[in-house]
Amino acid sequence: MAAGAVTFASALNRALRDAVVADDRVLIFGEDVGVAGGVFRITDGIARDHGDDRCFDTPLAESGIIGFAVGLCMSGMRPVVEMQFDAFAYPAFEQITSHVAKMRNRTRGALPMPMVIRIPYAGGIGGVEHHCDSSEAYYAHTPGLRVYTPATVEDAYTMLRAAIDDPDPVIFMEPKRLYWSKDDVDLDALAAGGGTPVGQAVIRRPGTDATLVAYGPSVPVALEAAEAALEEGWNVEVVDLRSINPYDDETVIESVRRTGRCVVVQEAQGFAGVGAEIAARVQERAFHSLAAPVLRVAGLDIPYPPPKLEQRHLPGVDRVLDAVARLQWDDEPDDRWLPSVTRAEVGR
Repeated sequence: MAAGAVTFASALNRALRDAVVADDRVLIFGEDVGVAGGVFRITDGIARDHGDDRCFDTPLAESGIIGFAVGLCMSGMRPVVEMQFDAFAYPAFEQITSHVAKMRNRTRGALPMPMVIRIPYAGGIGGVEHHCDSSEAYYAHTPGLRVYTPATVEDAYTMLRAAIDDPDPVIFMEPKRLYWSKDDVDLDALAAGGGTPVGQAVIRRPGTDATLVAYGPSVPVALEAAEAALEEGWNVEVVDLRSINPYDDETVIESVRRTGRCVVVQEAQGFAGVGAEIAARVQERAFHSLAAPVLRVAGLDIPYPPPKLEQRHLPGVDRVLDAVARLQWDDEPDDRWLPSVTRAEVGR
């Protein structure tokens, strides 16, 4: 397949197909992933083309699905599980945190858990409650789990293939709003090897005046905000984390040391989120390079709102630009921030 317009969803589908062909131990299963091809059609045609013993439907029982996957890993298989929506995965949370994340440590390496748990997550599709959660912090806080979240078509393919090959369990979080995004990508070339190694962040847009750190669904927002910032005379750099755990300290810190300012963007609610950890690490490791406090732009600390209110909840370009504006002030040796911003407001 020559380079051409490929959707994010198609890249995921191709990654799953190639993994099934490359390794007889790879099994794909979940709710409606077989005949129907999944709610978002990520597994479309795989059961038809490779057999319903390689891609098949399960009962509507998330805890049972993950428990089944644990048993398969113990038997030497490499299951790839789909949780239909982000909040649907919560019934399986006990299995994930108590067994998937701990089994390798518990058995001193005798029983690795080479499974991938695919989770469509975050908003931007006008979904109702239980269909638009941003649950990445739960998994990132659990030792023993890797947490990947691609934001480009190329990463959708290469990171999913890397996740399936990983000997450790991977929570593979797919931004729902990006399923229909397109890019010119040569999937055949990627299948032959290539792409940025997983665990390494990427600078999506270089800049000099401030660093925007984003991941998953927030990356396109950060890029759009960076372009809009040019109208204000601000040259903003955008760092795409790609992997939340492992976390690439080096790329983020080097960027902030160059720019002297940092804004972290996430869709999830702000309190105790991934963005708070990033802000803390930047503050600890690049404090003497900072010309302003590290700020966060996040979703509101509320249950996910109804579809008509979704855009008020999600961090958009205007909110990101407002945060960048709050980083700017005269380089005088005093303790001022912007006069309109109090310390309490910045701390939120």
